[in-house]
Amino acid sequence: MFCFQCQETARGTGCTVRGVCGKEEHTANLQDLLIFHCKGIAVLAKKGKELGTDRVEEAGRMITHALFTTITNANFDDTALIECIKAAQSFKDDLKSSLGDKVEGLHDSALYSSSDESQFQEKAKTVGILSTENEDVRSLREIVVFGCKGISAYAHHAAMLGFEKKEVYEQLIQSLASVTEDLSVDEMVAMVMKTGENAVATMAVLDEANTSTYGHPEISKVNLGVGSQPGILVSGHDLRDLQELLIQTEGRGVDVYTHSEMLPAHYYPELKKYAHLKGNYGSSWWHQNKDFETFNGAVLMTTNCVIPIKKNNTYADRIFTTGAAGYPGAVHIADRKNGAAKDFSNLIAKAKQCPPPEEIETGEIVGGFAHNQVLALADKVIEAVKSGAIKRFVVMAGCDGRMKNRSYFTEVAQKLPKDTVILTAGCAKYRYNKLDLGDIGGIPRVLDAGQCNDSYSLAVIAMKLRDAFGLEHINDLPLSFDIGWYEQKAVAVLLALLALGIKGIRLGPTLPAFVSPTVLNVLVEKFDIKPIGDVDEDIAAMMAGK
Repeated sequence: MFCFQCQETARGTGCTVRGVCGKEEHTANLQDLLIFHCKGIAVLAKKGKELGTDRVEEAGRMITHALFTTITNANFDDTALIECIKAAQSFKDDLKSSLGDKVEGLHDSALYSSSDESQFQEKAKTVGILSTENEDVRSLREIVVFGCKGISAYAHHAAMLGFEKKEVYEQLIQSLASVTEDLSVDEMVAMVMKTGENAVATMAVLDEANTSTYGHPEISKVNLGVGSQPGILVSGHDLRDLQELLIQTEGRGVDVYTHSEMLPAHYYPELKKYAHLKGNYGSSWWHQNKDFETFNGAVLMTTNCVIPIKKNNTYADRIFTTGAAGYPGAVHIADRKNGAAKDFSNLIAKAKQCPPPEEIETGEIVGGFAHNQVLALADKVIEAVKSGAIKRFVVMAGCDGRMKNRSYFTEVAQKLPKDTVILTAGCAKYRYNKLDLGDIGGIPRVLDAGQCNDSYSLAVIAMKLRDAFGLEHINDLPLSFDIGWYEQKAVAVLLALLALGIKGIRLGPTLPAFVSPTVLNVLVEKFDIKPIGDVDEDIAAMMAGK
């Protein structure tokens, strides 16, 4: 195997024996083969569109689901991956047949199919990341692929709520097909930027989907304690799964809690109205071996952020997966059929057999500062900037992770001057969202916009502040970006920021292994991307606008 798609990749170069995430070689190979088939679908869909056979939306839905399952910590279940490979192959074969003799000369990913599972592993070994020999070409191609993975996750969530945009699927197909083509460096760099533009468009669709379905997030206090009833802990990112579970558990004597990236569910009016949505339990995704153990009840993983269960853990028989998530031995809750809700009856039955959660903390945290809510406070924020009460905004969004040097983000939050405001989204916030950092004239110093996809909210806020101050560009604002990253949705967010022309981003705790030195030089030269460094030095530079 060879995988370098996440921040914790082995030795900062790539996992070659077993993934740091816990992914085994055979699972990594199946994911490589699935990505290979997605590239083929993109090639065929692009060709079909050129020839007047438009199946872009069908292809887009197939690709988004398939790529979502290959995101870090999403699916460890070989059986599920094999079924996804078979479905992708079947769809690809159907696309080929619709093109007839027009497929001659297309890339191997568009033409190859096999119904023999024993051949899957052998083929996979020839189509992985290292099949592109040139380091710089490989780097640019994988940036596009990883960006497409993040886009796929966000587009899939929006589609589950009935919101799709054909243009998103069209660019996704263009981007993915491009990595099979012999393009010039300039053309590949241009495709990286187009992928970033598509990430912005996709997050806008998801924002519309979430706010149209559940209302605009509101400033909300979220309970950190526990109740006396059995509970279900929901982790991942899928709000529709949570809503359907809340409906099915109402009045059933079971409380529902959020974990990690599901915390922002408490900010949406149509979700927070359920009295048995009890609170948020635990911390970010990588603490789940501890959090799920003490929770005592049933656990639902709705998307990525699954980590392997340790031998001494006792929650193996009470963890359930659904959607793109999968884990060997876990009960998987089937997808919706014919518009009906998912059936969570087995999950609920298991929860009722469990004792209530063990209380691990008490108190409240405040969030809900998405773009609509912050813009409602715009006059107050603008006045605070003009008066000098707020000297700088620091965007500390993105992912959390296990590396000890991620304490950098906690230290930055603690040491930033009291006249700064932190804008955050994603699970990176768990490094500082429970600290008592105070407020500035009633404006909290940590403004949590929501999940990682809600980084779009931060961009909207920045653009509105730019307009309010009559500035030409976001880069002219008293605004710095100090971003933590981990997986491919963060890559999509980063590409989105670059597409918006944002410069001077600090990125950490390490720079991506998939960015070659040559490509890094391009990013530094064009966008002034830089690694995080010493806490005090970085704070001084940010406060100086550097």
